[in-house]
Amino acid sequence: MITYGMRSERHQSILSSYARLLLLHRRAPIKNTGSIRRFATLHHLQHLPHLPHLQPAASCRVGATHSQRRYMSSSDRPPPPTNPPNSLSSYTTTNTTSTTNNSSSPFFTHRSRASADKIHLRTSQLAAHLSPPHHYHHSHFSSPPHSTAPSGSRRSSTMASKSTYTARKVGAPNTLEHRVYVEKDGVPVSPFHDIPLYANEQGTVLNMIVEIPRWTNAKMEISKEDPLNPIKQDIKKGKLRFVRNCFPHKGYLWNYGAFPQTWEDPNVVHPETKAKGDNDPLDVCEIGELVAKPGDIKQVKVLGVMALLDEEETDWKVIVIDVNDPLASKLHDIEDVERHLPGLLRATNEWFRIYKIPDGKPENQFAFSGECKNQKYATDIVRECNEAWERLVHGKADRHGISIGTVTVPGSAERIDPNTLGLTQSQSLQPAPIDGSIDKWFFISGAPSG
Repeated sequence: MITYGMRSERHQSILSSYARLLLLHRRAPIKNTGSIRRFATLHHLQHLPHLPHLQPAASCRVGATHSQRRYMSSSDRPPPPTNPPNSLSSYTTTNTTSTTNNSSSPFFTHRSRASADKIHLRTSQLAAHLSPPHHYHHSHFSSPPHSTAPSGSRRSSTMASKSTYTARKVGAPNTLEHRVYVEKDGVPVSPFHDIPLYANEQGTVLNMIVEIPRWTNAKMEISKEDPLNPIKQDIKKGKLRFVRNCFPHKGYLWNYGAFPQTWEDPNVVHPETKAKGDNDPLDVCEIGELVAKPGDIKQVKVLGVMALLDEEETDWKVIVIDVNDPLASKLHDIEDVERHLPGLLRATNEWFRIYKIPDGKPENQFAFSGECKNQKYATDIVRECNEAWERLVHGKADRHGISIGTVTVPGSAERIDPNTLGLTQSQSLQPAPIDGSIDKWFFISGAPSG
């Protein structure tokens, strides 16, 4: 099995062979594409972006497993777009990564209609493109099976373009001066406003900004008031804020962050929770296996949502998984989380319910009796919060102290020139020491022990 993210010689060899199959199919369409699909299924390449645009072959379904038949069913796939974003014509010629020559592969020798010499460079480029992107590199994503794209129109400002995002760290972690700015192609931008919400045209893959890595305690968050909205540690009564460890948990259970270009509108009372929004970007819990870093931009898919009622405000918690995670192909809706990660949703509910108790606050409450709503409901919440952000950034809503200056959003009410802010260049400083009490465990009466 080829693990998504592997860049071994064998992986490049497989991708090169697969790229040749696709190119030959485009030059002289193969009536029976079963060999292409069998090759994809054999090497676990079903997630690649072009598959929805190939018609299934009847012979491919014979002897296939139930899950393979379900994936290959024509009723499960959208019709091919008029000009699909992942068509070969859209690939640039800047990548010239060399791959192993597999011209003798039995999967395409009987279909060859062009010499290997003429297509070797092109297949190398395509194989490199099919390999997963490096750190923060945006590429086009296909619709994950069983995902529901949000309805309604979206402005072009909410769609991802191919960009490289990096983190500019200023000041030492665990200090009042510490900031994490997000840069797009080397230019500081607002993670609240300038990073597109949607990472593919179908709206099924979304960008997420990581604020707090899993198992850490520092309460990092996007600063709503500061220009360019950097990530910084929350402050309460002049002191840095850390969440307490409520037994059996250590810090945050997930990579915690926010969706860009979303806003939980405090001017609106939600009809089902009966509470107004909390004036923040939409919170996200990413449940993949890798521990992220503050300022990371992840591409994720939505699985479900919980509605926390925090101090009489609606505080949605969207459950997502990184599209590159090994489990991503198995998680499509909230019931899949319970099936493959049993106990995680219960622990998530418990964590949000009790995490403020050690600081002397009452336990939080949930709407819907604590139920985690499904993927469709969560997708609708994301869309509503994106529409609320549109009103905010275009000056059509009370901003409640939020800095709405943007660098890239067309028609925004305020624009910022990052060069005028005098930002310090990125620094690599050791974290300041923290009080040992941050590692203390708190045992909450009435909370399950595991």
